[in-house]
Amino acid sequence: MNHTRYETARIVGARALQISMGAPSLLADGEVSEAIAIAELEFERGILPITVERS
Repeated sequence: MNHTRYETARIVGARALQISMGAPSLLADGEVSEAIAIAELEFERGILPITVERS
């Protein structure tokens, strides 16, 4: 599914907040250290634990 740029920003932002609050990363350890970069990589690889439901 293609996401709008607004959905992408919301998803990546929400995941970065989760990571910065202590949630475990789904990437290999030590690959990246910044929360926003980790969230962007997870999004690009399609491994984010967040879904979007459209009505």
